Amino acid sequence: MAQDDPPEGWSPQERQMWEAYRVGEWCEEVAEVRGSALRHLLIAAPSSRPGCQARLRLRGAHVTGELDLAEVTVTGSIRLDRCRFDDVPRLDNAHLDAAFQLISCTMPGLSMVGARVTLECEVTACTVTGTVDLRSLTAGNWLSLKDTAVRPAPGEAAIDAQSVDVGEDLLAPGLVCTGPVFLNSARIQDALAFRGTCIGGDAGCLQAPALTVGGGLYLDSGFSGSGQINLYGASIGGSVNMSDCQLDGPGPGAGAYTLNLACAEIGGDLQAERGLEVRGPIDLRDTAVRGSVVLKGARFDISASSPTADAALNASRLRVGGDIDCRGGFVAHGMIDMRDSRIGGSVLFDGAELNSLDNRHPALRGNGVETGGVFNLRDGFTAHGRISLNSVTVRSRVSLDDAVIDTSADEWAMSFDGSSASSLSLRLREAPAGLVVLQHSRIGLLRDTPTAWPAGLVLDGAVYDSLHPTLPAEARLPWLRRDPAGFVPQPYEQLAATYQRQGRDADARTLLVAKQRSMRRTLSPVARLWSLLQDATVGYGYRPLRAVWLLLCLLTTGTALFTAWPPTTVGDGEAPPFQAAIYTLDLLLPLVDLGQEGSYAPTGIMQWGAVALIGTGWLLATTVAAGASRVLRRA
Repeated sequence: MAQDDPPEGWSPQERQMWEAYRVGEWCEEVAEVRGSALRHLLIAAPSSRPGCQARLRLRGAHVTGELDLAEVTVTGSIRLDRCRFDDVPRLDNAHLDAAFQLISCTMPGLSMVGARVTLECEVTACTVTGTVDLRSLTAGNWLSLKDTAVRPAPGEAAIDAQSVDVGEDLLAPGLVCTGPVFLNSARIQDALAFRGTCIGGDAGCLQAPALTVGGGLYLDSGFSGSGQINLYGASIGGSVNMSDCQLDGPGPGAGAYTLNLACAEIGGDLQAERGLEVRGPIDLRDTAVRGSVVLKGARFDISASSPTADAALNASRLRVGGDIDCRGGFVAHGMIDMRDSRIGGSVLFDGAELNSLDNRHPALRGNGVETGGVFNLRDGFTAHGRISLNSVTVRSRVSLDDAVIDTSADEWAMSFDGSSASSLSLRLREAPAGLVVLQHSRIGLLRDTPTAWPAGLVLDGAVYDSLHPTLPAEARLPWLRRDPAGFVPQPYEQLAATYQRQGRDADARTLLVAKQRSMRRTLSPVARLWSLLQDATVGYGYRPLRAVWLLLCLLTTGTALFTAWPPTTVGDGEAPPFQAAIYTLDLLLPLVDLGQEGSYAPTGIMQWGAVALIGTGWLLATTVAAGASRVLRRA
């Protein structure tokens, strides 16, 4: 037998395949070939015909027996189209110097563990009733699983591609798997595309922790997954696109996330412009996104996972270079948790609807968030549950214009405790029944509307530079009196200081007097009496003209009385001429001697009048001094 002749005992169809290989043409009229014949052809390959490229192109053949190419080196390309295999083709640790393609083939599985394909590796539009095992596969160009259906036995993996290394793209649009896909520690130089892919089954969905993708990751265009998608610690050089994507979680259970992107690095955007629906919790903790997180129109729901799941989206310690955009009809049934996140751009929940499923968790928890842009919860934003924004730092404005916070009266609606913003707008669509907490916050401009003032408002320690609208002090007093703790002095002082900066001294004094009157209810009976006296006489030092008018009234009264019933001279010395007005003034002014009080003494009932004038003078002087001291301390 010559070296380029087929072996003895081969069937005419196998001899035909041998000759087609030597000229590199398709062999299409072969109904059946043995797997051992294919192996012999590829190992002991005949030389090509002059001017031809030797390669295997086989279409429509039934391959009987096992095709075993394990640890084999093949120089030419392999293309098998619409072939049917009785046994699992095995190419473990094979070295294929050209392309390897299985197109529209049917097989009970495929094993390419540790194989090396110099060019593209393609399993397209195939039907596989077992596992496609690609562990540690190396593909020099792209790896394609396009339109392939993989239906393994229950409990088995559909595709096991752990530690694969792909020189260009891994493409799997239209892939259908009834078992999980494993891409643990896989490395894809360019894009990883699962567009229109359906992955599901009892054993899970996509497991790809420590995945490395140089380009983008595409779970879009009708992608659907049942079970967990685990991308923990993944490194994605481009964007992650999840538009028109539906994910069904693994169900109740601690740590059972539908999408786990915790500790991941994303070089572009995390994008879902439309159609993202996730049933089950999402984990974005400690993830870094260089671009923006765009979740316009997305719908998150953990109602089937409660009470084991705390949040529909757990994005605590998330770092985003751009915006978090949850506009366009975003809906979440379950808490949105953004604690301690760092956002370079803005946080946008305009028109979104957030629903807390129980009283244990708020609808939105953003404690410790820092953002360089705006934090918008406006334009129809609705929260069925609390909003917690404690210790937040917002470089620009926080806006709740036309927002609704739906809580019961026995819980707080919004907390902005210890936070700072250049502007805070609380012009809500309707007044919240719950408590709004602004204590210890620092705000440049505070905007609100009287028709939407909350039933309870905590302002203790809040500092703001200006307030809009600038209502008269009397109109603002009900706003200050909404603290459920009762009287708290600092909010009065803060609002008075704001009026003073605006040049509205009369309003400032009105606020300070109101503060003293409110404080009076907290004092002991004696202190309360002293407070009443200060209020009546000098308005706690903020109404000094009252003391002048009271002094004039007492002077006039005393002058009239002592003119009608003058006192008698005291002693043997020569007394100055009696002047009723000066004598009255000498009695009223303590520590002042005008020479009349020591020279004359009232008689009869006028002695009691003199005592009343002296006592009134001391009280007047003391209250004036106390009020002046209070005013000077403020100055």
